[in-house]
Amino acid sequence: MTRSAPQFLCDPVLETVQVEHGFGTRGAVAPGGTLRPNQVHGNAVARFEGGSGVDPLEADALLSRIPTQSVAVVTADCVPVLVASADGGCVAAVHAGWRGLACGVIPAAIAALSEWGFTDLRAAIGPHARACCYEVDTPVLEALEGPFGPALAEAVRPTRPGHAGLDLQRLALEALSRGGIRSDHRGSAAAMCTVCHPELFDSFRRQGDQAGRMIHWVRPIRDA
Repeated sequence: MTRSAPQFLCDPVLETVQVEHGFGTRGAVAPGGTLRPNQVHGNAVARFEGGSGVDPLEADALLSRIPTQSVAVVTADCVPVLVASADGGCVAAVHAGWRGLACGVIPAAIAALSEWGFTDLRAAIGPHARACCYEVDTPVLEALEGPFGPALAEAVRPTRPGHAGLDLQRLALEALSRGGIRSDHRGSAAAMCTVCHPELFDSFRRQGDQAGRMIHWVRPIRDA
């Protein structure tokens, strides 16, 4: 008998600050009213501060400090990152594929949280295509070399001429570390491979244009 999967996976690092959150499996539906940006594989950050909308709408990171407002991103192999302040009063949902990592979407989100006055942060990484299933070519590696420098070598495993397996999680953790989030405040309990687990996740690498998208959401605590 196939065991039913939970709709959402949680991370202990975020549970310690009591923010409601979930990394989605296939078909999971986020809480009603959850906001998500129009993702463009860039480094723009949108901030929700109340009212009826988000400005700018096109972004790959979305912040909220309204206790009733959850924010989310969707993925189908890219890395979802959920961030919360230590008091649970502010959160961010970040979409970080290789393009977003190359252009600094994670540092941009951390900088935006800092501008709001939140610097003691917790972050968790969710399901994505792991290095076992994520082969890239030389132009991708060249795009990542500038922002990551020597750290990129630790995230690369040569496969065939002009190609290598890329560890997106290692790069995301490196970006979080550079943003001042210490190792025990960075979680990866839900960072399963989307390609390896068709029973749980959609994957563009595995399904191509037929792939759906999983939603990953986080909400500030109500008594912040």
